[in-house]
Amino acid sequence: MTGYASAQHGASVEGGQVPQASSRLGLEIRAVNSRFLDLSFRLPDELRALEPALRSLLTARLKRGKVEVRAAIDSNDNQALSTPSATQLQRLVNLQDSIQAWLPKARELSVADALRLCSGSSGPANDWSEIAPALAEQAVTELLAARAREGERLAVMLLDRIKQLRELAKTATPLVPLLVEQQRQKFLERWKEAMALSEGTASPEVAQDRALTEATAFAIRIDVAEEVTRLGSHLDEIERLLKKGGDIGKRLDFLIQELHREANTLGSKSATLELTRISVDMKVLIEQMREQVQNIE
Repeated sequence: MTGYASAQHGASVEGGQVPQASSRLGLEIRAVNSRFLDLSFRLPDELRALEPALRSLLTARLKRGKVEVRAAIDSNDNQALSTPSATQLQRLVNLQDSIQAWLPKARELSVADALRLCSGSSGPANDWSEIAPALAEQAVTELLAARAREGERLAVMLLDRIKQLRELAKTATPLVPLLVEQQRQKFLERWKEAMALSEGTASPEVAQDRALTEATAFAIRIDVAEEVTRLGSHLDEIERLLKKGGDIGKRLDFLIQELHREANTLGSKSATLELTRISVDMKVLIEQMREQVQNIE
């Protein structure tokens, strides 16, 4: 299911005798619908080593969805930058010369690099190694709460579709006996016409028996009682799962497939436009349910 959650943590970083800047760790989790769990991370270099721990946390608490985790370490640049001392700059030059002696292709430090290293406004990844997982836990909890609220809305929609499917099944059930009786009368009329053409050479009893046999075969072909019964059973199970809650997504997937199968069979047995319309209406409702069920964990 879709969802969004964010969490922030601010920490004051001091250099020398006065605070130089304020750094803040911000973490966002975005989730969109997907049948499977698909995780992606956009982390700064300082937090790259924490990706396995974050992945383990999300895998343990999420089952479905295309989930993107973004994190950023921001520095408050509103305060005036401190001027690096000559000692700090000299040390950076010495370190750069030593590194380039061993790595000639290493790039030279920029002004931004020098200011950052001298001010200490961006700490190493270890500064956030304990904060980031706790922050992710907070964000995941908020995400699950948001998805739970969406799940409640989806449950209301699914229960409404279940009610409509029950009404359609209820409408279809009495149509079959009426169709059988109408067809029986048609068969009898056809055999009476055949009797008239045969000028009495055929037995009326034989003709009537043949008509009733044809009507019985017709009734068997169009009987949808079994399909309607199974459809009702599947609807009962879906309703039970929705009220129970928990990890029910995959079971709902299977039940929706079975609903679609029964609606198709009912349509294939249709002998009138009315039954065909009912079958089509059922498949439209089931398709609406299928699209939403794929988003439920």
